[in-house]
Amino acid sequence: MANEKAQEMANLSSQICNQISSVFTKPTSPYPPPLDLLVTELTAISRNRNNSRIFLYGVGREGLMLKAFAMRLFHFGLPTHLVFDMTTPPISSSDLLIASAGPGGFSTVDALCSVAKSNGAKVILITAEPAIGSCVKHATDVCYVPAQTMASDNGGGDSVEMGERRLLPMGSVYEGALFVLFEMVVYKLGEVLGESSESVRARHTNLE
Repeated sequence: MANEKAQEMANLSSQICNQISSVFTKPTSPYPPPLDLLVTELTAISRNRNNSRIFLYGVGREGLMLKAFAMRLFHFGLPTHLVFDMTTPPISSSDLLIASAGPGGFSTVDALCSVAKSNGAKVILITAEPAIGSCVKHATDVCYVPAQTMASDNGGGDSVEMGERRLLPMGSVYEGALFVLFEMVVYKLGEVLGESSESVRARHTNLE
């Protein structure tokens, strides 16, 4: 029985991981590859870290992925802020806002991207719906992640399903893809910045 349960978990985890990894086999043209875009822009910030800062924002589960990403960017020694934290400074023309709107638009993301743009900051919008999203008009660059979101979770398409239920419902594919994308960015950015495991660990909080 224990072996059967272990195999069941292995099969299910494999299906989930395969569905998320398949996102990165899809073309993103005319938008740049998301990994290249994020690594390039974050590298530019790192070279001017005394004058430039990174701001991140997302709602719901997307926001949780961005918070995890922000933590790793801080561990790399980059000046990183989460929008709406009490210590978030004003954004300016030398800064970068990375915002996520998987379905294409959220009222808060729209508003924050607009404010960042009006203050001259660069805006990277991560989305699965660049063609219809309301946030795109504020973006300097679009980071296209072609994954299922709540906007496209309508019972069809190429998703893996179990009976009548989707394996990953609503925005789970997009959110999982964000986590994987950010881990890829962390790996590549660590190479570019020459960060060792020891230097990253040294910046981890001890207030736990």
